[in-house]
Amino acid sequence: MSRILLVDDDTELTDLLREYLTGDGFEVTVANEGGRGLELAQSHNFDALVLDVMLPVHNGFDLLRKLRKDAGPASRSLPVLMLTAKGDTVDRIVGLEMGADDYLPKPCNPRELAARLRAVLRRGRVEPENDGTLSSGPLRLLPSEHQGYWEDQPLSLTGAEFAVLKVLVQHAGEVVSKEILTETALGRKLMPYDRSIDVHVSNIRKKLSKQGASRDLIINIRGAGYMLTESKNG
Repeated sequence: MSRILLVDDDTELTDLLREYLTGDGFEVTVANEGGRGLELAQSHNFDALVLDVMLPVHNGFDLLRKLRKDAGPASRSLPVLMLTAKGDTVDRIVGLEMGADDYLPKPCNPRELAARLRAVLRRGRVEPENDGTLSSGPLRLLPSEHQGYWEDQPLSLTGAEFAVLKVLVQHAGEVVSKEILTETALGRKLMPYDRSIDVHVSNIRKKLSKQGASRDLIINIRGAGYMLTESKNG
């Protein structure tokens, strides 16, 4: 049973979501305040975090920032699904840039939330046939550990970033459309005005660049998608 931490100050909503998710096979722990949510996320072994942006005192961005930068490895890699205000594109992009794996606008459909959680959790599972190392030049991915390396230097990738990079490595030298990347890496359909893949790729580029990779390692083919070029040093 997957353990989910739900952090939202709307008690009516959390009661509804906990009841639905529990009936759908999840084990749900609720925190209605950001500080308590951070404490639980750092001290317990959860499989995913559902985090509302608009929290009092410590908002969702504060909590996410501390998880990704200040906590231990387990918390930094914890899959995070942000709940954002409907139509608030800025919050979605900011959340993704800070290391969220995906987002869902509020008010959210409990069934869609369950589906998104399953997609996030699938990315963390290792299938026997995908256990082998993937590589392209100095870039190496270990699916069994969900860990990436550039010239043997570890890359601090979120689950979504690892999934996107994995698809690009598997199709190195080929253009992969955003539709395919969204469906394969994020486990859902590409929606209109959805910039999730763009932000994840931007984050991946920054992390690779810090390790000395070329800024042109992943290129954008306008109107077509993204391509991992021949790996080389900066």
